[in-house]
Amino acid sequence: MKKINILYIGMHAEIRETVVRITNNNEAWKCTGTGDVAEARELFSQTDTDLVLLGAGLDENTETELRSYFATVNPQVKVVQHYGGGSGLLANEILHALEGA
Repeated sequence: MKKINILYIGMHAEIRETVVRITNNNEAWKCTGTGDVAEARELFSQTDTDLVLLGAGLDENTETELRSYFATVNPQVKVVQHYGGGSGLLANEILHALEGA
């Protein structure tokens, strides 16, 4: 079974590490995280990304630019805002996004 590849972009290292760890606890998901916008573009273009989670710390212009970039490179990929909260909320955000795909 192919794992769902998730890219998490967030500026807060501790939160990013937690999101990646929690997400990777699900055997069906493989999450990679970064706080670097250039690295996010590179990871997105070099991997078969299924879902992008945008976390805290991105300014509005950067978020808009990233959404535009992702839509241009692969318009099929869902890009969703991660609002924080516990692991249950994170899982629900991911499942909701994947069901809507």
